[in-house]
Amino acid sequence: KVSELVRKRLDEGKEAQEIIDKSLIPAINHVGELFDRQVYYLPQLISSAEAMESGIGILEPVLAQNRSSQPAGTIVIATVEHDIHDIGKNLVALMLKNYGYRVYDLGKDIPAEVIVAKAKEVDADIIGLSALMTTTMMEMKKVVELAKKENLRAKIMIGGAVVTQGFAEEIGADGYSKDAQEAVVLVGRLLADN
Repeated sequence: KVSELVRKRLDEGKEAQEIIDKSLIPAINHVGELFDRQVYYLPQLISSAEAMESGIGILEPVLAQNRSSQPAGTIVIATVEHDIHDIGKNLVALMLKNYGYRVYDLGKDIPAEVIVAKAKEVDADIIGLSALMTTTMMEMKKVVELAKKENLRAKIMIGGAVVTQGFAEEIGADGYSKDAQEAVVLVGRLLADN
């Protein structure tokens, strides 16, 4: 079991972030590749995500102790409306928290109005959007348009299996990342540009 392996690694003196970076993320990325090649199907993908979340559940309190009290920035993150996939989004949210950002994770299937209202309420530096289906990608554009209409200062970054850098540019998003590690780098870059 993943939770047992995570506890064992902690007992061996491994750092929580190292366990995530060197064990959990490569494992879930591999599962994603197997899913893309149709070696794994949705049940394996879901059970792998649940296993990873159990491991992260053990690491979260350890990581929380190591965080500085002053957040590096404020981020609102969500999976867009009509999309119920949140594995990648959850991973990005966790990584950003671990790097000292204040993260408001709104969940999945979240309407543009709710995302923008929360970003306005908390004066977010960044809005992170996820979509895993081609049918829900255009919901990202709604968020971008609404954020501009509301004159939000927040930069908007997008990600998800069906999303590309070209799509980010097409809808006027400020950035795209293909995975959680890249998302952390992108957030740093977007905040440096502010």
